[in-house]
Amino acid sequence: MFDAEIQAFHNKLNTEVLGIMDPLKKADSGIEIANSSLSSLKALVEEEDFEDTPGEIDFFKNIKPCPMSYLIYFSEMRSCETRKPKAGQSFQVRFFKKELRKINKFFYRNNDFVQYMEQGHSYMDHQLFTRNHRKNFPFTPTINYFQYPEFSSSHDMLWAKIQAMYLLIHYIRESLENLRPGMLDSMEPRRHRVMLWSGSKTALVELIYALYASGDLNHGTSDISSITSSFEDYFNIKLDNIYKTYSEIKARKNNRTKYLETLMTALESKMNKDDK
Repeated sequence: MFDAEIQAFHNKLNTEVLGIMDPLKKADSGIEIANSSLSSLKALVEEEDFEDTPGEIDFFKNIKPCPMSYLIYFSEMRSCETRKPKAGQSFQVRFFKKELRKINKFFYRNNDFVQYMEQGHSYMDHQLFTRNHRKNFPFTPTINYFQYPEFSSSHDMLWAKIQAMYLLIHYIRESLENLRPGMLDSMEPRRHRVMLWSGSKTALVELIYALYASGDLNHGTSDISSITSSFEDYFNIKLDNIYKTYSEIKARKNNRTKYLETLMTALESKMNKDDK
């Protein structure tokens, strides 16, 4: 019963928020949409509740953290935009570097829980992601942005904040790059300089949207902007106006997933060749 609400949230996020260029306007719109989605999910939980414990765990581990992570992300982005120095490039750079240090400290403080989640463990989920164990948890929860007793487990908020911090890292990196182009290269050398995308940019956009649609990145919480930034870093490429490119892909009369079908054919051909 929650899938339709999450799909609607992602649709609004992509069509009404992520294309906004002004950071404050983007943050305000994102906060509004995330709050609306959380309110709808809360109403559904109050009306239907959960059929069983696995359903409750799935909700607090995989569903609620989706809009919750964006609420935290856009709230933190808005805070950065309102607190950063109004003038002086060096002061602004220093401000964003300090924000990165805060994020690193957050991950260090919550390292046990981060490792538990990112390694795909589930043996403690009944304690972390059900409402019956709110007072008996092994990891320290974080501050609350959207807290209601019957709509919260002990750690869904912390898990959402972890995902939000990954989004915030991308925002800060882009802000630093805009202030001083090339600065990130000196701060942290790219790991994959030899990996260059030699296909068309349109094909890469098609691949990015396919991965986004599959929900296989960061438990389905990664947005198009974050995925694109990661691909740009990895393949040393700049993708401009991917939303326009995606619209052009959708407008194809035949073979809208042309590149994905090419990949499928190439892999089938290789496997058939290997079988000989």
